[in-house]
Amino acid sequence: MTEIFGLCPDRFAAVRAAFAANFAAGAELGARFCLVEAGEVVVDLWAGFADRARSQAFDQHTLTPVFSTTKAVAALMIARLADAGKLDYGQAVAEIWPDFAQAGKAQVTIEQVMSHQAGLSGFPDPMDPALWFDWEAICARLAAMPPLWPPGTASGYHPITFGYLAGEIFRRVDGRTLGTALREDLAGPLELDLWIGLPDQEHGRVAELQRPTALPKFGQHNPATTAAFLTPWASPAGRGQAEWRRIEIPSANGHATAPALARLMGALANQGWLDGEMVLSPPLIAEASRERIRGQDLVLPFEMSWGAGFMRNAPVKVWGPGEATFGHSGWGGSCCFADPERRLAGAYVMNKQSTDLIGDARPRRLIEAAYASL
Repeated sequence: MTEIFGLCPDRFAAVRAAFAANFAAGAELGARFCLVEAGEVVVDLWAGFADRARSQAFDQHTLTPVFSTTKAVAALMIARLADAGKLDYGQAVAEIWPDFAQAGKAQVTIEQVMSHQAGLSGFPDPMDPALWFDWEAICARLAAMPPLWPPGTASGYHPITFGYLAGEIFRRVDGRTLGTALREDLAGPLELDLWIGLPDQEHGRVAELQRPTALPKFGQHNPATTAAFLTPWASPAGRGQAEWRRIEIPSANGHATAPALARLMGALANQGWLDGEMVLSPPLIAEASRERIRGQDLVLPFEMSWGAGFMRNAPVKVWGPGEATFGHSGWGGSCCFADPERRLAGAYVMNKQSTDLIGDARPRRLIEAAYASL
């Protein structure tokens, strides 16, 4: 039996049982789950190993790559600019990034970019996958690129390009990179072990991934899906793991502990408050999470509802029963969510990856057990 560590009061015994069952079934290598209720951590469980050789414990200091769960953090950082009156979701991206007006994109708005409606899900033309490590080059390529579909007519998930689009919008408004602002404004002051752009001295804490043996099921392929996921240059490659951790890609390469993500999302479920600090005002929480588009996504094989960077729980219902719940999932199974109606938030991280694009069975069991315990 795998030894389970951490905090779990008796009323959440079903969560602990579900966490143990995931390990007993052989579904986990190392994992952590954290639940925050009304701003307080009420569950924080971890177990397993941080490496494939099973020689290093997955403990409270282990950092985990969370891939697209990072997008929820990017969405929050953009929302904070809107809260400060520095941008408006309805304004054209080209107002703050003039080159973006090329190729018929002059009217594309920030909220269309944030809700995956911009038609820039990936690059259809061949390129060196190492180019992803050159921020300026990728942003110039996105600015010049014609949309793959008419912007505003449908969502089509932007797995990697989202981070460059949101990150460049942030940088042009704020002056800092999004990862720098995260560290200086939130992660540092609020003691959140959460990073977009991981310093070299933290690399030794990162869990080793056990990757899946099969590809996710993307459904019927189309040009948007192919550009997003299925070309040899669809994601960064060619520079090594250390360089991947070091750079800032606010769509894909966040590193975090489950409590860091859960506490941050807990603020969004708790009228914006975290440890006496206002992270985001209630009106902006509602505005950032409200539905911008719903329907069959052009890239993901699901009907999706998107807020301004947040994945909405309806209609996929992967984070409990709440209609107003929002968050994001990441490649391999990680996720974070906020439920403002119940003032509940949570996060799950792991290092054994599955092929599920969203709705991994392991966190779903934990979240369902959590709601049943309320």
